[in-house]
Amino acid sequence: EISAALNALDTRERDLLETLANSSPIGRTRDAAPGTPPERPVQRLLAAGLLRWLDEQTVELPATVRQVIRGEPVFDPTTLTAPVIGGDKLKPADVNAAAAGEALELVRQCENVIAVLGAAPAPALRAGGLGVRELRRVAKTADLDEARVSLLVELLSAAGLIASGTPDPAPVSDNADEYWTPTLAVDGWLNASTARRWEVLASAWVDVPRVPWMIGLRDSTDKPIAALSEEGRAPAAPRDRQAILGLLSELDSGQTASAVEVSRLLAWRRPRWSGRLRTFAIERTLDEAAALGLVARGALSSPGRALLHGGDAEAEMQSALPEPIDYILVQADLTLVAPGPLVPDLLEQVSLVADIESAGSASMYRISEDSVRRALDAGLTATELHAMFASKSKTPVPQSLSYLIDDVARRHGRLRAGVAASFIRCEDASLLAEVLASAVAEPLALRALAPTVAISQAPLREVLTELRAAGFAPAGEDSSGTLVDLRPRGARVPNRRSRPASRMPASPSADQLASLVRTMRAGDRASAPGRGGVRTDGSRENNAATIALLATAARDNSSVNIGYVDAQGVATHRIVDPVSVGGGQLDAFDPASGAVRRFTLHRITSVSPVDSGKK
Repeated sequence: EISAALNALDTRERDLLETLANSSPIGRTRDAAPGTPPERPVQRLLAAGLLRWLDEQTVELPATVRQVIRGEPVFDPTTLTAPVIGGDKLKPADVNAAAAGEALELVRQCENVIAVLGAAPAPALRAGGLGVRELRRVAKTADLDEARVSLLVELLSAAGLIASGTPDPAPVSDNADEYWTPTLAVDGWLNASTARRWEVLASAWVDVPRVPWMIGLRDSTDKPIAALSEEGRAPAAPRDRQAILGLLSELDSGQTASAVEVSRLLAWRRPRWSGRLRTFAIERTLDEAAALGLVARGALSSPGRALLHGGDAEAEMQSALPEPIDYILVQADLTLVAPGPLVPDLLEQVSLVADIESAGSASMYRISEDSVRRALDAGLTATELHAMFASKSKTPVPQSLSYLIDDVARRHGRLRAGVAASFIRCEDASLLAEVLASAVAEPLALRALAPTVAISQAPLREVLTELRAAGFAPAGEDSSGTLVDLRPRGARVPNRRSRPASRMPASPSADQLASLVRTMRAGDRASAPGRGGVRTDGSRENNAATIALLATAARDNSSVNIGYVDAQGVATHRIVDPVSVGGGQLDAFDPASGAVRRFTLHRITSVSPVDSGKK
């Protein structure tokens, strides 16, 4: 009813209520007096029940209206009866099954994000966060939406699985100093069981002092909050999560609760927290808890309950997860279906030979020429692939899959590329055979590619040294066949930069000495007390006296001592010889600079004549 009444208000009335909602609920106004025209905003709000009349000059904003305007849970703050949660009662097994499905999806998506950041680390912002462009790149490569990736990178960072630093090997681009990259702890996490990997992520989320759902919202400067940035930090976040999930844990197993009900009951219990525990914030927090499998279908799961109360959350999730299977279903369209989570060995083989198309409790993979080649590159043979499909598939292996494997395997590896640090060639095949049969062949890892060519994994200098020690007389050559000189030249260091010779100051010229003398004399004369001077104070009579004194000095070719304030507010005293006065300006010869300068009259603070004997 309150929301409907608020929607019918105009802008002035709405602004008046928002002012009271965000400040004191008591307002003083003359429009509250009886007899005020009913079309006035205050009278209309009183008639709609959105304001309460206190006296002829005072109105009050009701607590429930204030709660609706501020987005807080609506309840009567004066009641002694706690709000009731009237959710549905679900089977705990159904809640745990849904939570297990979310856990499987969460772990799989985290693996994808780790793989993307491992292949191409994301440059960190100067403020330390992850930029919007990089977040979009990771989301596109991992085939996820940006909001989901924002949550995943926050979870991975909280669990210590990714961090900002200098990766090894370093990225090709040198545009950033630090990159968001998987840490050394990732390898152990990837090799752990699904339940263990879930427990690491869920524990990190419960305790991290950050609010992932704030990513993308606007900060106080109207800039979007970046993932992993300092703006997403909230010291009270762990306490709020404990309060929200702790309330759900008080309910019976399988009982659901909406965000509105949770927000209302928490605000009744902790009125001073109502500003943080608004319905919007609790909805986002419960969404994150559902993404982690702590909450499913509106109820707290058994793994979530164990995590909150110090139980064995990993064991609870392990019992909720479906049992791994050791078979697949190969179909005629070169797709294979995994009806459930696969055992680790079979999952590794399937991931090599097929690309995932849809994930979940039942996953679908597609086999292609590229995926078969990827499996062959990893070391599997065509025979091993045929045996794997024949033994693990519950359905007959289609003939098209056998033809595809044989065709790719027949062309695979006909052209080989390898690694070699140096080579040996010899026109005499018998001499090269003698080298390969000698004791030096093993430490140099020599391998014959042809009767007259062999390669080695050792550097060229080491190959030449070992061959000469074995009694052979090799010569080094470069890629063009030109002999190279590999004799050691000894240690060297760069030349030190020679220190520049000290410069002696040049002797001053006659003009410079004359200018220095003039400046010193001008300073002496300016510091000498003058008589008969005028100090300006802005009055008309005083200004006239100043102009008269300057005009007399210009007519008599005499000097005056003026106090002057320049445009920067710097006050100085100087001796000048007035030339002309007029138009609010004084043109005078400045002995210190040896030139005629122009001074503004209203900036002159004092004028006094200089005795002719000191001129």
